[in-house]
Amino acid sequence: MTPVQSDEPMNQPVDEKFLPPVSVIIPIYNGEADLPDLLNCLWAQTYPASQVEYLLVDNGSGDRTPDLLKTAVQTSSDRGITLRYLSETQIQSSYAARNTGVRAAKSKILAFTDADCRPQPDWLINLMQPFTDPAVGLVAGEVVALPGTTLLEEFADRQDTLSQKHTLAHPFLPYGQTANLAIRQQALEKAGLFRPYLTTGGDADMCWRIQQQGNWKLAFAESAVVQHRHRATLSELRRQWHRYGRSNRYLHELHGVSLMREPTSRDYFYRWSRWFLKEMPIAAVKIANRKANFVDLINTPVGLMCWQARSQGQREAKLSDAARQIEWLHQNQFEPPIEAPD
Repeated sequence: MTPVQSDEPMNQPVDEKFLPPVSVIIPIYNGEADLPDLLNCLWAQTYPASQVEYLLVDNGSGDRTPDLLKTAVQTSSDRGITLRYLSETQIQSSYAARNTGVRAAKSKILAFTDADCRPQPDWLINLMQPFTDPAVGLVAGEVVALPGTTLLEEFADRQDTLSQKHTLAHPFLPYGQTANLAIRQQALEKAGLFRPYLTTGGDADMCWRIQQQGNWKLAFAESAVVQHRHRATLSELRRQWHRYGRSNRYLHELHGVSLMREPTSRDYFYRWSRWFLKEMPIAAVKIANRKANFVDLINTPVGLMCWQARSQGQREAKLSDAARQIEWLHQNQFEPPIEAPD
């Protein structure tokens, strides 16, 4: 299934655009450092304040996140903006926190982003436009990199690591990352909510269940942009790709997705030999002549590290029985969302 590219005109005046009520759900865990910039991005949204509520779900943070959220709720009322502070402490999982937000939401369209993302001012307006088509159940916006300063951030930027274009081209079915995704509440009625104990891959799992079980279309709103920072250290980058490998294993178990080919000793020998004998000398000459920079020099070694980390994550991951569970929008055994104390 190919995602629909939204052709809604993005240069219309705001009052001529599609502006349905929308609930924005953001899970937060130890988000003290990110909250000030995130909140500034929410205050700067051009979406009519009367049509949107922001649900910030604390997932058992151990830093000053709860205090900052309480202050933000008070500030938002002064600004005429609806911000609700929710709490999910039973399950340590961003997917469980998102489910808490979904159950508390008052709107029929739900938008998702993350605490370390920076939604651009027209993000929400542009993300809503494809929903003018009643067959569209999911809309993915674009994720671009925040300006970086390290070689590894530039490496990831060249790879477009964060872009939704990779996930939208998935050979099984397209999907959007929850860093920038909107879903009709109606689409969740049959497919269910996120798997609360899944630690990675929940966005793909959700999008695939919705498309398979409800025959909903997924649209891509490229002009609905959030920014996200790349990993700046080798350990962070390695953990990111290890998580990608675990996700692939989990999705294989849940949906029969093909596993990534494991690199062999011959693969490593060939790539390292090619880098040492050909790529490195060429890059060194170009750097000396100011026709390249050090990212060109490290491209292959860092790429091989990512491949190895992803392979290891895929090989070592085991999907628990609990991670297979799906929560449902209307089910008596689940308690209502807990409003955080004032």
